[in-house]
Amino acid sequence: MPLDTRPESGFLVLADISGFTKFVTATEIEHGAETTGVLLADVIAALAPPLEIQELEGDAVFALGPDRAARSDAELIESFGRALVAFRRRQVEISLDESCRCRACAGVLALRLKLIVHHGSFVRQSVAGRSRVAGPDVILAHRLLKNDVEPATYVLFTGTAVQRIGIDPAATGMRPYTGAYAYFGEVDGFVVALDHNEILLGLRPLLGDLALDADPGPHDDLRPVVAA
Repeated sequence: MPLDTRPESGFLVLADISGFTKFVTATEIEHGAETTGVLLADVIAALAPPLEIQELEGDAVFALGPDRAARSDAELIESFGRALVAFRRRQVEISLDESCRCRACAGVLALRLKLIVHHGSFVRQSVAGRSRVAGPDVILAHRLLKNDVEPATYVLFTGTAVQRIGIDPAATGMRPYTGAYAYFGEVDGFVVALDHNEILLGLRPLLGDLALDADPGPHDDLRPVVAA
């Protein structure tokens, strides 16, 4: 039986690798798994703190940002920037490593990272000695991974997430998104579509004059966007 099923509210965040299945099935099992593991580890380190890592789900990281936690909205968005930059930086580092030319290392740049950011309710449960969260909003956040958003690198905020953070979608240039999902109907959201080389520039309008706490390495093609 769960020890505590009182509902909580907060952010439900999924960081998902696009192209994961094709990459894993087309590469050596040892190197393919090792490469994606390293990439996901960097994403986890970038998101937590301020988020709580709930679970590693194959090609995705599921994280929580409870409203009761001491955290600013700017810190939340900064963590998204750190995750995207850390992912890209590690990709480039692996691709430039001439000590290994396996298919995994050679093809790592084809992977992309997308973020789903939803705000809603959830309950914490203990099932067979393992903690988990459950609820309709948890299901919806995962359903949102299936969408037709382009390009492959982006942050998709639901309408409730945008309202909770207090973002003005029009002022920040966010693109409206509406998707139909079984049992949920039409779900409205807003997309920050990110050019692979302009990750920081794409997120900066959400923070106003605040600088993102991410310092790309010298070889990851992100130097122009951190000069400002």
